[in-house]
Order: sequence, then C-alpha cells, then structure tokens
Amino acid sequence: MPMSSGFGTIDWIVVAIYLLGNAALGWYLSRRGARSAREYFLADGQMPGWLIAFSVLATTQSAATFLGGPDFGYRADYTYLAGSLGAVLASLVVATVLLPRFYALNVTTVYELLDQRYGKLALRSTSAMYLVGRIFANGARLFMAALAVAMILFMRTDFSAIAFATVIIVILSLALCLMGGLRSVIASDAVQLVVYAGAAFVVLIALYIRLDLGFAEVLSALDAPPSGPSKLTIFDFSLALNDPFTIPAAFTGLMLLNIGNFGLDQDTTQRLLAAKSSRHAGWALFWSSIGALPIIFVFLSIGQLLHIFYDRGDLTGLAGADADLNSVTVFMRYILTELPDGVRGLCGAAVVAAAVSTLTSGLSSMSSVVVADFYKPWAGQLSDEQTVTAGRVAMMAIAIILGLMAVVCFFWQRSADLPLLEFALQVMVFAYAGLLGVFAAAVFTSRGSEASIVWALVIGFVAMVAGEAAIGGMVGVPESVTSLAFTWKLVIGSALAFLVAIMGNKQKTDHSTERREQPAAA
Repeated sequence: MPMSSGFGTIDWIVVAIYLLGNAALGWYLSRRGARSAREYFLADGQMPGWLIAFSVLATTQSAATFLGGPDFGYRADYTYLAGSLGAVLASLVVATVLLPRFYALNVTTVYELLDQRYGKLALRSTSAMYLVGRIFANGARLFMAALAVAMILFMRTDFSAIAFATVIIVILSLALCLMGGLRSVIASDAVQLVVYAGAAFVVLIALYIRLDLGFAEVLSALDAPPSGPSKLTIFDFSLALNDPFTIPAAFTGLMLLNIGNFGLDQDTTQRLLAAKSSRHAGWALFWSSIGALPIIFVFLSIGQLLHIFYDRGDLTGLAGADADLNSVTVFMRYILTELPDGVRGLCGAAVVAAAVSTLTSGLSSMSSVVVADFYKPWAGQLSDEQTVTAGRVAMMAIAIILGLMAVVCFFWQRSADLPLLEFALQVMVFAYAGLLGVFAAAVFTSRGSEASIVWALVIGFVAMVAGEAAIGGMVGVPESVTSLAFTWKLVIGSALAFLVAIMGNKQKTDHSTERREQPAAA
C-alpha cells in the first residue's frame, strides 16, 4: 500500500518516543506479571482513586472525542457540552446506588449481581448482551481511531486505509493488554489522557493565533455565521425530539445512557471495581465526569475555530475550504497540513494515545466477562494461571472481532451521515436499553425471574433495532418513532425492558451479605 503521509522525520521521532515510553511503562508494570486472576482483572482492588479517575476519563472520551468533538463543533454548536451534564448526574446515581452493591457482592463483573437475584441464566444472558453491545460500541470507537491513523499514514480514509490502520491499532493495543492486565491498562490510560488532552490544548492555542482575529471578532463570527443559527448556543431548552443534545434529552436519555456506561458496562465499571472501596470508586467516577467538561469544551472549540479558518476567508484572508472538505476528518486535515514539524508529531502521538485507549479498555473488560461468566462455569475449577491464560486468549479473539466491527462501521457511518459523536453514542444504546431495564428491576423492585430478565434484554435490543430508520421502515414502525433522537429511543426501550422484567415473579433471594468494602483511607 503506497504511503503518502503528512508527517516528517521529526514527527515520526516524536511518535516513536511516545510508543517506546508507553511500552516501557507497560513492561515496568508487568515485570512481576499478574500473580492472580483478581490482580489481572481487577488490579487486586488496590488502584488509587485519582488514577482510576484518569483512566475512566480516558476510556469515556478517547477517539470519539478526539475526532468527534471537532466534527461536532465544525458542524454545529456547544449543545453537546450542556448535554454532558447528564453524565455528571449519572455519575452520582451510579456512585450512590450501584457501586456500593457491587462492592458488597465482591464481584468481578457487574452482572454477577443478577446471579444473586435471579440465577445463572440471567447472569449469562446479561453478560452476553453486554458483549454484543460492546462489539457495537467499541467497534465504532475503533473505526474512529482508525480514521485518524489512516489520515496520518495515507492522508486518506478509503476502505483500504481504514482496514490497514485498524490492524495497526489492534496489534498495539493487544500487546499492551497482554503484558500486565488491568493495572497496566489503567496506568497507560492516564498517560494517554494527558498526552491527547495536552495536544488538543496546544492545537487550540495555535489555531487561535493563526486566525489573527481578536476574541470579540471570533465570538461575533461564531454568533452570526453566514447561514444557520448561532454556533455559540450551549443550552437548548426546546422539546425537539429529533435533537439528542437538548436539556430535556440531557436529563433523561443522556443521563440513562451514562448510567449504563458508568454502572452497567463492564468496560468502565471494571476500572471502578479496581478501587480500594466503593467510596473511592464513587469519587473517581464523579471527578472523571467533571473533568470531561473542559476536555469536551476544548475539542468543540477547535471545531468552531476550524469553521472560521476554512469557511470564513472573508474575515481571516485565508484560503477558503476545498470542495472535498469533510467535517469528519477536518481536524486531522488541519493537523497534517497546517501545523509545524514536531507539533504534528505531538498530535500524532495524541491520536495513537486516543486509539490505544479506545481498544485496551474493551479488550480487558470483555475478556473478564467471557472468562468469569462463560468460560469458568463451563471449564470448572481453574488455577489462577489457567484463568489468566484464558483471559489472554479471549483478548486476542475479541480483538479480531472488534477489528471486523470497525470495518462494518466504516460503511454504517457513511450511509447514516451522522456526526461522529452522535454516531458513537447512538451505537451504544442497542445493548443499554435492556441492561437499564433489567438492573432497574433488580435494584428497585422485588420482582423478576430468569425468564422475564431474558425477555427484557431481548425486547430492549429489538426496540432499539426497530427504531433505526432503515430497519423500522421495513417492518412498519411509524416514522414518528424512527425519526426520534437516540436519547428518546433509549427512554422508550428502557421503559419497555423494565416492564417486561417485572412481569416475572421473584424466584431467588438476594444473598448480598458478603462484603468487599474496606475502611476508606483518611
């Protein structure tokens, strides 16, 4: 495949230094190896809260924000920032309602709570739904990361470039995960967060200086663009049901989405279960949701300034946008064509950081679910060494599946023509509707049975699939439903799943007396 990279020698040296440093960190953390399954999957429950907060923040942002934030800012306004307030509320709900239960049960995966309530079938069905949802969501994130890497390597994002970039990201991420388990993943996530957030701030300042406009002129240009409403809008209190980032949507669908992400999705919750106590985990989650706000603001602002740079030559005197300018890759295009040597390399390292963080989180959490909820019950008693080996084999298989899903997302996103942020979030709801309904029944009611839990998961998933315009239209779903924003579809799907879940009579007593909680450090 012919290379046509926008990187120079200095840029590649900067990226190489980052990769070597990251590899050295992984080696240092894995020198003694993971001595037990608990250490491999949960870092022995001894990770400091501040480090977990960094890791959760890196996991929930990563490539989706790195490319999606500038894409959204270039296309639209700041309403996604206000929508993120739903994540802050969700973090409080998870910290006070779910995390104490998980710690009390001493679980490796959050779905073990359902085993205590309803039985093994409920546990495995919920774990399977999580895996399906993660294949969708992590595949979409991997696709976005591959977009950025493909731009670095080839300055294009056709199918062959995306496929090649996907393979590279998978290999790098798999190598990191296989070394030291969750401990190395969490530490690496923290480093990656600092790298890509720092690079974004540098680009924002450099872009503002390049525009050579006063702050008041920039605000005026964004407030009154040549066409469309103000790009400075933050709070949208309308009841527009086709907009996922209004304030009503933020405090309903987006809050539910983030409850699912923080508390019901092993991808994120595995990090929280590695804390010393549920109190430490709760604070880590809360501060990670607060820390996301300035990072999101920076990436959205980059998109806003890119709008002025490429579309407002009348103000800046700079060349106008080319006819083939694509908002999806507008940020990477600016990095590769406008930034000086070295700074391009810093941004390249940030892209790799976002890409690796995207995949390592999924590989670690999904393998823990496969081993704990499926392989061990089937294989019987396993030693710690056998469990860790099974986890590594599961990681390699999952990496291949996620790579294939990223390729599917290449065609999916192009056909849907959605902004990257909206596409990434919409893909997540397929599994979350059922999970939210099921856990609501388990936590807030005394009803439900194995059969009703399984059916609730199925109904939630089917409701989300039927809500897709391309599929729902074929089976007679009204356009008034398929045209809803994914936030409102999630509300409907979760409610349906909850109603189905509570139709069953409770069959198993909740034995949640075993506690993992440790005294909080002063």
